[in-house]
Amino acid sequence: MPIISTNAIVLSSLKFGDTSLIVKCFTQQEGLKSYLVRGVLKPKKGGLKVAYFQPLTQLKIVANHNTKGTLHTIKEIQVYNPYQSIYQDVVKQSIAFFLSEVVSNVIQEEEENDALYEFLETSFTWLDSHEKIANFHLVFLLNLTSFLGFFPDTSDTEKQGFHLLDGFFTDPSYDKNVISGNECVQFKKLLETNFENLESLTFTKSERQMVLQTLITYYKLHVDSFRNPKSLDVLEAVFC
Repeated sequence: MPIISTNAIVLSSLKFGDTSLIVKCFTQQEGLKSYLVRGVLKPKKGGLKVAYFQPLTQLKIVANHNTKGTLHTIKEIQVYNPYQSIYQDVVKQSIAFFLSEVVSNVIQEEEENDALYEFLETSFTWLDSHEKIANFHLVFLLNLTSFLGFFPDTSDTEKQGFHLLDGFFTDPSYDKNVISGNECVQFKKLLETNFENLESLTFTKSERQMVLQTLITYYKLHVDSFRNPKSLDVLEAVFC
């Protein structure tokens, strides 16, 4: 059973039995991995803390990776790049739960993807260190599509429609997969934004919800297993 030392980002945790967790992580060295963490819900001095396994926590772990199964075990752990505000701010925490659910849903690869790992690490560190984050999740979801293979083709942005299934700008039509009007205008606005100029991006509440629903539809059309995140209602509520 090989021992691996790697950075890892927590995506989800599920109670197993009375005292244990099954924790899904995206690791820098080997992609998606699940770990059985025994006894973590039964506090003891010097033991693992359940706080280590909150969504999006950045960890440094030494783990046994089982070559014959899908559950692995953690030998050593420490929080790497600890967050200062995400778990103290209700809005940031809601965003963290939502994005961890989305990432857990769309990333399936059990192999190294250093570029994707760096994007996740950098994005969540940005979220922790900035205050104007109302549209962070929108920019994140859009940029994540570039790692999943369906970032929008921006070669014809002067056109007034966007084909969600084909991923390019087109003329407005009655095709159910083509967005137009204000929905397309706001989607274009998002395409012009990155984390560096995120604070200048403005949406009304209804525009933000509309763009989010557009992105969710876009994901559903391009990721077969994608489903509405359970945390979506909570996320929309905190921006009311």
